[in-house]
Amino acid sequence: MANHASALKRARQDQKKRLQNRTQKSTMRTVIKQVLAAVEAGDKETASAALRQATSLLDRAGRKNQIHASQASRRVSRLNARVKSIA
Repeated sequence: MANHASALKRARQDQKKRLQNRTQKSTMRTVIKQVLAAVEAGDKETASAALRQATSLLDRAGRKNQIHASQASRRVSRLNARVKSIA
């Protein structure tokens, strides 16, 4: 356990940030699943709407280093390709 005041504060900050990151990553994964489910169902409108939301969340996660920026870009690209394949 931390002993210095600054270390105790850093531990509190880390705990708050961990909860925020966990919530945002969970939301991101949920939206990605919604895109994939809509693609499987062949529903282009729902897939497009979910893709917009997923793109926003993935880009934000990449900017905030919750996931690597390249991974965010790759995931957006692959999701977009799947949505486009619904013709």
